Amino acid sequence: MKERLQAWMEVLKSSLNLITHKKTVKSARITYSVVWNLFLIFLTVFILGGSFATGVGAGYFASLVKDEPVRSYSSLKKDIYNYTETSDLYFADNVYLGKLRSDLEREEVNLDQVSDYLVKAVISTEDEYFYKHHGVVPKAVFRALFQEVTNSAVQSGGSTLTQQLIKNQILTNEVSFQRKANEILLALRLEKFFSKKEILEAYLNVSTFGRNSSGRNIAGVQAAAKGIFGKSANKLTLPEAAFIAGLPQSPFGYTPFTRDGKVKENLEPGINRMKTVLKRMYDGGYINKKQYAEAAAYDITKDFTPPRPNPLEKYPWLTFEIEKRSIDVLATVLAQKDGISEKELKKDSNLQYKYQTLASHDLKQNGYEIHTTINKKMYDAMQKVKDRYPYYGPDKPEEKKDPETGKVKTVMEPVEVGAILIENKTGKIISFVGGRDYDKQQLNHATNAIRQNGSTMKPLLVYGPAIEMGKAAPGTTLPDVALSLNPASSSPWPHNYDMRYSGLVSARYALAWSYNVPAVKLYRDIVNQRPAKYLEKMGFSSLRSEDYTNLSTAIGSLSNGVTVEENTNAFTTFANGGKFIDAYMIDSIVDKNGKVIYQHQVKPVKVFTPQTAYLTLDMMRDVMRMGTAAGINYRLKFRTDWAGKTGTGVDYKDSWLVGTNPNVTFGIWTGYDTPKSLQSYGYMSYSQRTNNLWVDLINSAYKIKPSLIAPKKQFKMPNGIVRRSYCAVSGLLPSAACVNAGLVESDYFNAKYVPTKVDDSLVAGKYVMIGDRKYLALDSTPAEFAQRGLVLNPDFITRMVGRNFHNPSQLIPNRSRWAHILVPTAKIVDNGKTPGSVRLSADANTLAWSTSSENDVIGYRVYHAGLLKLKIASIKSGSSLSLSVPSGTYYVTAVDIAGKESPPSNLVEVGGTDKNTDQKENNNKEKNK
Repeated sequence: MKERLQAWMEVLKSSLNLITHKKTVKSARITYSVVWNLFLIFLTVFILGGSFATGVGAGYFASLVKDEPVRSYSSLKKDIYNYTETSDLYFADNVYLGKLRSDLEREEVNLDQVSDYLVKAVISTEDEYFYKHHGVVPKAVFRALFQEVTNSAVQSGGSTLTQQLIKNQILTNEVSFQRKANEILLALRLEKFFSKKEILEAYLNVSTFGRNSSGRNIAGVQAAAKGIFGKSANKLTLPEAAFIAGLPQSPFGYTPFTRDGKVKENLEPGINRMKTVLKRMYDGGYINKKQYAEAAAYDITKDFTPPRPNPLEKYPWLTFEIEKRSIDVLATVLAQKDGISEKELKKDSNLQYKYQTLASHDLKQNGYEIHTTINKKMYDAMQKVKDRYPYYGPDKPEEKKDPETGKVKTVMEPVEVGAILIENKTGKIISFVGGRDYDKQQLNHATNAIRQNGSTMKPLLVYGPAIEMGKAAPGTTLPDVALSLNPASSSPWPHNYDMRYSGLVSARYALAWSYNVPAVKLYRDIVNQRPAKYLEKMGFSSLRSEDYTNLSTAIGSLSNGVTVEENTNAFTTFANGGKFIDAYMIDSIVDKNGKVIYQHQVKPVKVFTPQTAYLTLDMMRDVMRMGTAAGINYRLKFRTDWAGKTGTGVDYKDSWLVGTNPNVTFGIWTGYDTPKSLQSYGYMSYSQRTNNLWVDLINSAYKIKPSLIAPKKQFKMPNGIVRRSYCAVSGLLPSAACVNAGLVESDYFNAKYVPTKVDDSLVAGKYVMIGDRKYLALDSTPAEFAQRGLVLNPDFITRMVGRNFHNPSQLIPNRSRWAHILVPTAKIVDNGKTPGSVRLSADANTLAWSTSSENDVIGYRVYHAGLLKLKIASIKSGSSLSLSVPSGTYYVTAVDIAGKESPPSNLVEVGGTDKNTDQKENNNKEKNK
């Protein structure tokens, strides 16, 4: 050991001697100097190169972001919080309906309303350094850059939550250095302005999460929680939170539901992703080992919520109608913000398109609350009645072209229905029926189907305007006869439903029984004053120029037609004292901050005076009491003050009933989509089927809200209405002749237009009977055969039906009290002939003779034969042609209307020998000569 130590000491000594040698020291100094200088050179080059590289990199970065504007706090806030959030729909009284139809369903939520599990799951999975970085993680950026340059496999974790938020809300998904540079710049700026809580909250509302249990696309954790697990985001359990947190990486790959809302057969990808999220939560210290194990083993599939009813599926007509009307309303609001009035908007189709497009986008993006007037319970009840009603009538064949094959095929079309219930004083659409089956026919027959409105037009276009102009009153007399009112034809037109005529009738009676001729005749008298302008004021939107002049418009034959909503809405004018209040469905629109951006305002339009409105209503009461709609009273489950009108389209293609009471107006239409006759064989007519469905629907609404549907109050008569007597023949003040005839009636009048002229329609006259008919006597008609009576004044007839009407006897109604009223043209012209003799016979003491062959014979004279030829009786035509007489010889003559008398009949002896021989007859004839 000692020897080894001495040897090492010798080696060390030799080494020291070498180092301290002069030559060795000099060599070491030179080497040191060279190495130091080289180090300094390399350091300088490295610093300069790094600086150059940094400068180049900074310059390149600057060039990439040069077009990105420097965004202010307000600009960033607007973009970041511009969530694509679907609008919510509500029935009346704030009853929730569902989401507006949209490609993406989203519901905004505050961070403090989100489960802590979900917050931790998202951070541990998407951005573990979220609370430490300032928008970007440098090493992650360099790693992503290196991967891009070297084209190596991409690793996750390159973008922070802040960057993902920027990408989703401001930038695009474009893969480029420029987009990435802008993303980094905006992320740094966003972190400067916003707190971590605000950024996280925005991210949770922005991210997409696949589909919900109804198959709709969803975004935001609230929509995801409700759509996948049927609960709010603050109620999520650990495994549920982990499942949702894993979805954003591949929303449609991991989502558990198909487009049809069914659970996928292969759920493994989503469940594996959930377990990955749980592992990261455990590694990050957010959950303990026990929580991790239990959550990873949990069967998440049992928490999936069953499909929720899609409002579009349960309420298709309603949701589409709300969407359509909301777009129109919001378009007007947006246009007015830009200084464009509603009137200007309606006139310019380009502006309409622009603002409707903007409105549609806003409704599906901005999360509005759309509150409507529809009563949910009434709406649901009416749909049930509509679905269960068994008496629509038969399906009928219709040939249609298949759009795909081009082949014509025969399909069976059902009878369709459209109905709507409107509150009079506000215009609220309380409920409606859009059709029979939305899957078969999407047309909303209550709001969009345009059809002929038949006789429901009469109070709107004829009687209401005529009363307003002072041209008619309920007691106005109108002719229901075979008039030729078509300027293009001399044939009688129009015809009544039953193809019969009723003579002179009151306007009230004509409306109650829906006679066409009186309505068209009255309309012709006022058409030059363009009464269709009243339809404009009452909301008719499809009028054409010819509708202002065509007489057929009076009975509902429009160029295009009218919707059930428009037609029903017009009738509310009468219930509102002559003021039209436009019907509406969108009550208000509220933005997601609670600000009301639209509130419907009632804007009454004066159409008729209160007096006109009441008189028309009172006439329509008779339609429901004893007229064409009287049958409804047997089925109605309540009583109230109803007034209304039925209607039938040309060739029975449309059937209507509109009824109004002091609170509501309810209208219904039935018909085929391809217009065809509703008539069919069966115990119930098409009008009865329509009327009965009207009753069943309004009964169902009554069960929901009796006080609204069946008010106890009645229509209030305004001042300026008086009741006066009038002559039923002319509608004028009763004359003595009218009083004596028993034809005086009474009715209501507008005090301004009470008749002031005395009736001149009846004049005294004589008439005779020929057979069972009455004819006016001539001046030469023997008085013994004439009877005194009342005759229609020829001037009155001319005023009533014109000079060219050739059958004025039609004016006399077939009612007993009119039996003794004649018309001046009810006469027979003298044929110039002397009547031939008749044949006389006797049976005991009774004479009997034959009827004259001439048609103008008005009676017979019975003579006692002898030197004085004494007339013992005058028998009127139409009476019994026999007479009891005492013993003696008799003969009979026939007398015509001009007073000409026939030769004597054969002689007949009563109470003695029959001397009726040919010779005696010849002798008598010679004597008479």
